[in-house]
Amino acid sequence: MNIHEYQAKEIFASHGLPVPGGKVATTVDEAVALANGFGLPCMVKSQVLTGGRGKAGGIKFCPTIDDVRKHAGNILGMDIKGHIVRKVLVTPAVDIASEYYVGMLIDRNTKRVLLMASAEGGVEIEQVAKENPDAILKQSIDPRYGLLDHEAMDMGLRLCPEDVKKARQLAAAMQKLYRAFVEADASLAEINPFIFTPDGTGHAIDAKVNLDDNALFRHPGYEALRDLEAEDPGERAAREAGLSFVKLSGNVGCLVNGAGLAMATMDLVNYYGGQPANFLDIGGSSNPEKVVNALTIILEDPEVKAILFNIFGGITRCDDVANGIIKATQMMDINVPIVVRLTGTNEAEGRALLAKTALHPAQTMDEAVQKAIELAGK
Repeated sequence: MNIHEYQAKEIFASHGLPVPGGKVATTVDEAVALANGFGLPCMVKSQVLTGGRGKAGGIKFCPTIDDVRKHAGNILGMDIKGHIVRKVLVTPAVDIASEYYVGMLIDRNTKRVLLMASAEGGVEIEQVAKENPDAILKQSIDPRYGLLDHEAMDMGLRLCPEDVKKARQLAAAMQKLYRAFVEADASLAEINPFIFTPDGTGHAIDAKVNLDDNALFRHPGYEALRDLEAEDPGERAAREAGLSFVKLSGNVGCLVNGAGLAMATMDLVNYYGGQPANFLDIGGSSNPEKVVNALTIILEDPEVKAILFNIFGGITRCDDVANGIIKATQMMDINVPIVVRLTGTNEAEGRALLAKTALHPAQTMDEAVQKAIELAGK
């Protein structure tokens, strides 16, 4: 679950990170009132769940109240990469003498939290990784001990070799960020940038946090952080229906049981020159209602020109799945071709049922994918 900057800063502040004050406004008048309260100069920052806000004009420095009124009016309602700005964060401006990047994520290879830091703060870390990968420092953190003092200080000194005071502040910020990351069950936490003012005081002036959906049961209050208006409608409907769904930009709708098989299916669609329209895992159920929900979500995308069912019948029998698909399609008005590949338990019986319908059966994954791409092209 992705959350807004102001929400991430609240998590950071609760763990002692030096976050400047700030509050959100939904109207120009609210923004002006907050600016008057914080004092000038201040920043007006769009709150949307995407990057590139500054380049899009969604972050503005405001030395006067007239600037606050002007920029808040321009930013509220702005479209940034398909996200409409409904809130702005008003926060005191600080003088920036130097900028750093500090971030943490889960390294699946080592099964540990990976600390990444760079002296090239204020720039998207993906751009730094592409243009100057050596500028990114990395430290794998042993979960038994956390980020130890000497590890954090070593990283701080590598970033600020000529200023021990700044290195200590960076080290302390890294340790606090690690505690926030672990205690919030985050999958990503970034400060970009962590800045120093001319007098050498450090501030975390931006924040990004992704929370692990699988751990939300441990944090009852976090569900309220979810911005339903900013979520993709299909992803929201899928979550409510107990489905795993991610919208993509292609025209082949994929409906698969099992996350690994779904990933392999999307890879194969790309391999044969097609583009998947989504990732959708319906799990092991053959319930027609679940299939209807899945098809409804996929068909909300007007770019979908064909649908591919790729089902492995393990505990779930293929004939049960075939019956579920048939019943679901009979309940709906579907005007795109559907390719179905069934393999596993009772696959012969399942294929026999499909042969009596207008659905397009396929015996192998390759055949199913190629057929779906061909039908989508037509």
